[in-house]
Amino acid sequence: MILINGESKEHIEISDRGFQYGDGLFETIEVRDGKAVFFERHLERLKSGCDRLYIPFPDGQLLSLEAKALCRQWPSAHAVLKIIVTRGTGGRGYRQPDVIQPTRILSLHPYPDYPKIYSERGIVARICTTRLGLNPTLAGIKHLNRLEQVMARAEWNDSAVQEGLMLDVNDRVIEGTMTNLFYIKNNSLYTSVLSQSGVAGIIRGIVMTISVDHGLSVIEHLFTKNELLSADEIFVCNSIIGIWPIKQIEAMHFSVGPITKSIQIWLNESTSKTAWLEADKA
Repeated sequence: MILINGESKEHIEISDRGFQYGDGLFETIEVRDGKAVFFERHLERLKSGCDRLYIPFPDGQLLSLEAKALCRQWPSAHAVLKIIVTRGTGGRGYRQPDVIQPTRILSLHPYPDYPKIYSERGIVARICTTRLGLNPTLAGIKHLNRLEQVMARAEWNDSAVQEGLMLDVNDRVIEGTMTNLFYIKNNSLYTSVLSQSGVAGIIRGIVMTISVDHGLSVIEHLFTKNELLSADEIFVCNSIIGIWPIKQIEAMHFSVGPITKSIQIWLNESTSKTAWLEADKA
């Protein structure tokens, strides 16, 4: 199911700058029982990204109405909503059009069939050789240029490995190919600074907030692979998987510890209480 600028169709203009240059942003949102989870937070990040890239932000109420229309049509209780906003069509060359008319694309997809054991007993991760470049202008936002992640994910086909961890060009651990990364050491929660690279995920922000609310010390800093491997607990997160503990990185094994389990519970509670895209908000 796809809506392009409010119309049910499957094709965009070949001159669209999202296709030509990756000139745009996207959000990937969990849908439960016809409701988009943390929808307003996703819209806020999308708007922030549009502001950073000087792309006029589509009307938020319109996006909400279109998202609701799609979610109501989905036959399953669980799905994934993807929203893409591009700078729209333009001529050949990098110069932006004088008048920018953004393209908005909303699509619904089946929810991935991840085994429940990943969240309960943890996953196996590997260290990727592909490095993240440094770019403070683009750091944090979820822009369409994701070739670094594509190349990193192409490094393995082993189904026993569920995620790859990415370092930047200075060998600092930043994130997973599709996730944000946290580790716990001496009862404090650590995650990478994302001022030079990486994506500031919605769940990352929520995990940090709820952890502070429950009395955990949360520290953003730059850390090395060796520092990560000396952690007491490690987990990754995103808007679709929630939290997956990491039980193994290369030859190192980790326990699914009590703090990770507590954060999983806090996140589930926050998810159940969040203001989803309810019918009375139409």
